[in-house]
Amino acid sequence: MVSIDEVARVAGVSTATVSRALSGRGRVSDTTKARVEAAADSLGYVVSAPASSLASGRARNIGVLVPFLERWFFSTVLASTSAELMRHGYDITLYSVTEDAELRRNVFDTLLRRKRVDGIIAVSIALGDAEIERLLALEMPVIAIGGPDPRLRTLTVDDVAVARLATEHLLALGHRDIAHIGASPEFDLDFHIPTQRRQGFAQALEQAGLEVRPKLFEPADFTIEGGFRAAKQLLGRPGAHPTAIFAASDEMAIGAILAARELGYRLPADLSIVGVDGHELGAFFGLTTVDQFPAAQGVRAADAMLDALNGQVTARRSASAASPDHLPFELVVRRSTARPAAG
Repeated sequence: MVSIDEVARVAGVSTATVSRALSGRGRVSDTTKARVEAAADSLGYVVSAPASSLASGRARNIGVLVPFLERWFFSTVLASTSAELMRHGYDITLYSVTEDAELRRNVFDTLLRRKRVDGIIAVSIALGDAEIERLLALEMPVIAIGGPDPRLRTLTVDDVAVARLATEHLLALGHRDIAHIGASPEFDLDFHIPTQRRQGFAQALEQAGLEVRPKLFEPADFTIEGGFRAAKQLLGRPGAHPTAIFAASDEMAIGAILAARELGYRLPADLSIVGVDGHELGAFFGLTTVDQFPAAQGVRAADAMLDALNGQVTARRSASAASPDHLPFELVVRRSTARPAAG
């Protein structure tokens, strides 16, 4: 195994200079840094993680909290977060924070307190007051995607506005009987975004002078299968007769498209469907959506964490940074939406 002494000998510098050059901590000229890196590459030298941690006080590892591992949105955010952190020499440790109270308590009371990570990124997960206090007590940077929470650095999409935009698109086309596929209360416990999207849907209808009709709402689980089942319920419900469906995720919207086709609906002549997320399959299905750029969210979260680490910022926020960082979203119109049929 190649040692740091061998790298120093080939580069013609001290071991301390090699350590500074490869860790990025301390002053080293660009010329010397390039020479050290070239020597390390030629010898196949890799910095020992334990040694680097001891020398720098850093684990070079970021903990990521997610409520779901198998859902497209979370995997997309996670992939881009991981890639960006890896480019800067950081590993990630993944914590699946489920609704299981005992497992969840173990994450906050035991696993995170081992301090094997330098910071925490929480992806679209509703944290309780006690959980936030435990994170703050770690005295390390915490970046949250979602929220917002005034106690944490938060990157947030205005999900009420996202849902309003999607619903207003349907209203502008002339639809008045608009159904909504959202989330069941159980699903929403640890993931409050569905409630906010339902609020935005209701606000848009009320602003247009329309009643929010309970029979035009159907809960699902944010999967294609769930959207398929929910759409079949809506389209087969006596007295419902929606001309459009706003689904709170693209996966549910894709499920609704498949259900409508199976039932003989022509899209968009008989039924318009709009979703939210910017799913990679959206273009294939011709799905109109509100793109919230999840891959870019992951990069923003990683960059915010790196900035916090470089600035030695802890979880507790300064008064000057009390407001959340707003993330962009954009309506993307495709062939799944059109004006309702006359008559």
